[in-house]
Amino acid sequence: MSNKQTQLHIKDHSVSGEMFQLKENKTYGFLETFPQPKASQLSEYYKTEDYISHTDAKRNWFEKAYHLVRRFSLKQKQKLINGFKTETKTLLDVGCGTGDFLKTAKENNWTVSGIEPNADARSIANQKTENAVLDIEKLNNFESNSFDVITLWHVLEHLPDLEQQISTFKKLLKPNGRLVVAVPNYKSFDANYYKQFWAAYDVPRHLWHFDQQSISKLFASINMEIEQTKPMLFDAFYVSLLSEKYKSGSKNIFKAFYNGLRSNLKANRTSECSSLIYVLKNS
Repeated sequence: MSNKQTQLHIKDHSVSGEMFQLKENKTYGFLETFPQPKASQLSEYYKTEDYISHTDAKRNWFEKAYHLVRRFSLKQKQKLINGFKTETKTLLDVGCGTGDFLKTAKENNWTVSGIEPNADARSIANQKTENAVLDIEKLNNFESNSFDVITLWHVLEHLPDLEQQISTFKKLLKPNGRLVVAVPNYKSFDANYYKQFWAAYDVPRHLWHFDQQSISKLFASINMEIEQTKPMLFDAFYVSLLSEKYKSGSKNIFKAFYNGLRSNLKANRTSECSSLIYVLKNS
């Protein structure tokens, strides 16, 4: 993974104000955040009340809108996994946040387990799932071939030791099981429009930045193929709102909505949505 070329310089707008570089990984084609914080330092970059996936707060219109969209998204996610033909319906959600997806899956007769490194979010999730959520150190405690489905909803980009992590997920999946990965797409219109202000770069919490080709190459390295790709249309609006704030100091609702809409309309022609869901089938 040498010989990397710097693509962009990005500021951490959320926590530290530090500057980072994005460098191309020549093996797979994704972008890497550089320098990457040490594992012992990563948690410091999540210490903000605005990190919305770690809370159920509804303090303002933005958070209320987020939770409204999340309820709709939960139904769509549940519809997706319910479409997989499985006999035992065992699910692992990695980076499950406050546990709403697990709660919904449990109500749909899935046997659920979760992994969440943030202690506060994990505590909330366990209240919803009868203590089915564990710290990340417990991931290796699961037996091989334990799960029909493993989901990572905007989580893969946060995980250090990327190649080791995806090998672990493959090991935990049953034969013909599915790995569902949702990640931002740096080839989208909104990414190209906002450039260094694109909120979905979210350095240094996002260690990796994917496009469709790099996801395909990465998982081909462990003999997993993309079975289907699905758009996450609401992400273009959410990301554009934050990007407007980073670029101009104001969320600028109407301009953000316009650019989110443009991104989705262009994605209909190019399949390059702001975020994409990849369904990968185990061999």
